[in-house]
Amino acid sequence: MDDSEAKRAGRIEPASDLSEIAARCADSNLLDFAAQLACLAEDLKALAARPIEPTPTSGEPDDQPEEGFPGII
Repeated sequence: MDDSEAKRAGRIEPASDLSEIAARCADSNLLDFAAQLACLAEDLKALAARPIEPTPTSGEPDDQPEEGFPGII
């Protein structure tokens, strides 16, 4: 079977068709990526709007052992 017969049978696509398909896939992937970045930007915006709550440090009373408990068993 030569190339023209294979083309008629649908087995080989011309290089231009493959390039077109690859370009469409790349476009689709870029659009998906752009949509994901937009969602990430929205999430970051929402996080930036929330105040940062301080976390307790070891010097605060909540972290001190109870009285009468030596800390070592």
